[in-house]
Amino acid sequence: MSWQAYVDSSLVGSGHIQKAAIVSAAGDSTWAATPGFTFNPEELKTIVEILKGDGKGPAVDKAFADGIYLGGERYVATRIEDRSIYCRQGKTGICVAKTKQAILIAQHGEHVQAGNATQTVEALADYLIKSGY
Repeated sequence: MSWQAYVDSSLVGSGHIQKAAIVSAAGDSTWAATPGFTFNPEELKTIVEILKGDGKGPAVDKAFADGIYLGGERYVATRIEDRSIYCRQGKTGICVAKTKQAILIAQHGEHVQAGNATQTVEALADYLIKSGY
């Protein structure tokens, strides 16, 4: 399956995700994305730094204090774990999950339970990890 198919079918196609992207684990390239769901290099660098800390460290502290910017929008960090980041902006939210080679970034709309969006993103991350990605 192509990376775009994972975005379109597994994430957005689930009905729990509004927009999604898959980027390299280094944050230096976007492999697939929903049209218009783009990030600047500094935003991706921040995500990579947060995920390097395994839920700890200065990048994580800064994310909790200042929020996380994605697509030019500020999100409040609600939970950061070893491979995952969860953020809110009003009634919408962002789920981020890292695999060996990729970072999944997904936005859910206001009418979606955050737990359903999280489960969708984490399930795809688990599948990719088991597949060697």
